[in-house]
Amino acid sequence: MELGLPDPVRDPSLPARVRIHEVGPRDGLQNEGSLVPVEVKAEFITRLAAAGLRTVEATSFVHPKWVPQLADAEELMPRLAGLTERHSGLRLPVLVPNERGLDRALAHRVTDVAVFASATETFARRNLNRSADEAMDMFAPVVRRATEAGVPVRGYLSMCFGDPWEGPVPQAQVIGFGARLLEMGCTELSLGDTIGTATAGQVTALLDGFAAAGVPVDRLAVHFHDTYGQALANTLAALRAGVTVVDASAGGLGGCPYAKSATGNLATEDLVWMLHGLGIETGVDLAALAAASGWMAGQLGRPSPSRAVRALLGPSGT
Repeated sequence: MELGLPDPVRDPSLPARVRIHEVGPRDGLQNEGSLVPVEVKAEFITRLAAAGLRTVEATSFVHPKWVPQLADAEELMPRLAGLTERHSGLRLPVLVPNERGLDRALAHRVTDVAVFASATETFARRNLNRSADEAMDMFAPVVRRATEAGVPVRGYLSMCFGDPWEGPVPQAQVIGFGARLLEMGCTELSLGDTIGTATAGQVTALLDGFAAAGVPVDRLAVHFHDTYGQALANTLAALRAGVTVVDASAGGLGGCPYAKSATGNLATEDLVWMLHGLGIETGVDLAALAAASGWMAGQLGRPSPSRAVRALLGPSGT
């Protein structure tokens, strides 16, 4: 980076700016085998905000039985008080699984929440303990109440490209569930490649399908896992289709506790390196971001899986 790398070459067919939806503190850490201390989580989020990320998903107000790693949500949120004042435009969304989770989140005056649906029946049963349709019915009052409280809701839709139990997922099925989330009031829909099997052609076809169904591309985000090394290629395909919001996890942390074939998320540093090389603005300081992820890797006691972090900080990624 001291040499001025990457050397940006602007492609005018791509968006001029991309907003990165950082999911490391929630989606990344929820998959850790050992509990991460709440003070470490708070420091991680603080460092990510200082690196220029302006959407950092902080935690989930889910029952501790289901995701023990995020059982400290009530303790974490007060530790982040004042962070949004120190960093203009910073938003700290949280995941809520149901109305009880929403009540807990609103008690902490959160500014943004998200719900997590499935495009397939088997994953809905395993992840939400109900059918995909029943999950939609559960989310409807959550979205309505949050909206009435002035809190925007993001909708996550998992298993959009492949399911470890059902195989390829029909495009119409994905569009149908996604459209329902938007119709019930979600302001943004994140399309998840939960087990990382998507290819660039599939991404283009699905986004074209949403466009044909009348869903504006500015309502869509993408969330790729790098199981088969396709996350950056899939992201580029999404950018070419007009998507400007990309989910990523600092240091490549994460997976999915309910889909064991899912490996880590797209690493935020790898994404930023590609975007900056394309002349796309992110507002992120890559060196500071890599340092934050290296610090977190040290806290976890293992090398960062992010290629960019290892390239910038050394093979240990710490």
